Amino acid sequence: MRIVDLGLVSYREAEALQLETLAQVQQGGEETLYLLEHPKVITLGRQGGGENLHVGESFLRSQGIELAQTLRGGNITCHFPGQLVAYPIFRVEKRPGGIRQFFFDMEEAVIRTCAAFGIEVTRREGFPGVWTSADAMARKICSMGIGVKRFVTYHGLALNVAHDVSLFELITLCGIGGAKATSMSAEAGRPLDSPIDMKEVKDVLAREFRARFAHSALAAGKAAQ
Repeated sequence: MRIVDLGLVSYREAEALQLETLAQVQQGGEETLYLLEHPKVITLGRQGGGENLHVGESFLRSQGIELAQTLRGGNITCHFPGQLVAYPIFRVEKRPGGIRQFFFDMEEAVIRTCAAFGIEVTRREGFPGVWTSADAMARKICSMGIGVKRFVTYHGLALNVAHDVSLFELITLCGIGGAKATSMSAEAGRPLDSPIDMKEVKDVLAREFRARFAHSALAAGKAAQ
């Protein structure tokens, strides 16, 4: 697995890079995990989400916020500096458990990453991503949505690290009425001027992805023999 830290990169630039890498992986190239942050952007999934945007496009332009239609699954979400985005370009055709297991493994990588910083999070039945609890009062710390082309994934997850998650106030988070966003720094009780270090989170998430998906890739290879 190749892991590449892209730093801060525009949504469109990252999407183009994903598609380029996806084509390479379809042809047998090395699976790749991109880690990055985006400038402020609100994205709509294949299932739509425009009805969950609370402001007009003119307001977004005035605030320097991009609006982008995407090819991933899911509804509306947003990205911004201080949020860690991970885009795994992985084969799923022969992975045991298929897409369901793929999502489980992504969630598990995030759950274990948060645990490394003393933050207890979990899954919520019927609601993809990672939450502070399994009940209706849960706050969402990580959103997930993927696309799949010829058995290779792209898009992925967005884990809120820094305190400021105010961009979510412009949308109904993932189209879920009443859902609230939170972050690792907030849940860890860190001071506003001392958030959890993004580089540290990237390192831990990369390690957890290797642990979860290297195992899956090995199992897939055995299944193909």
